[in-house]
Amino acid sequence: MATRKAAAKPPARKPGRPSKYKEEFAEQARKLCLLGATDKDLGNFFEVSEQTVNTWKIEHPAFLESLKAGKQMADAEVARSLFERATGYSHKAVKILVVDKEVRHEEYVEHYPPDATSMIFWLKNRRPDLWRGNPEDGGTDDPAPPQKVVIEIQDGRRAPA
Repeated sequence: MATRKAAAKPPARKPGRPSKYKEEFAEQARKLCLLGATDKDLGNFFEVSEQTVNTWKIEHPAFLESLKAGKQMADAEVARSLFERATGYSHKAVKILVVDKEVRHEEYVEHYPPDATSMIFWLKNRRPDLWRGNPEDGGTDDPAPPQKVVIEIQDGRRAPA
């Protein structure tokens, strides 16, 4: 007696609406992340919710890797710029001058001094144990006792009697 093989069943479909995801979204998302896009921004761009973007990250590993790569590169560029701002930097520049009705281009080096606000921000984020805004009480370092300071002011215009 001949046995018949059962016909292969088509793969079962997931319930619900089909995904709007397309393979080209991974590269588009990477480029958007290079520009500083958040997951919410990505959702707006692709016309889906932020939750859908999070679902795509789970269901499409290439999409997740693209997001990570774009965000990592953008964060690294910002960190480099913040570091330069905190430590000071120089760059070549061109000044355009008009001398005797003639336009001249003069190259020079522009210097930017270190920026204290950038330093503080960098240190608070890189070394919060040493630079946080509100140190927790309970450390071993006791604060110095208050000091009494007396300032005498004399009027220098009159000689003392």
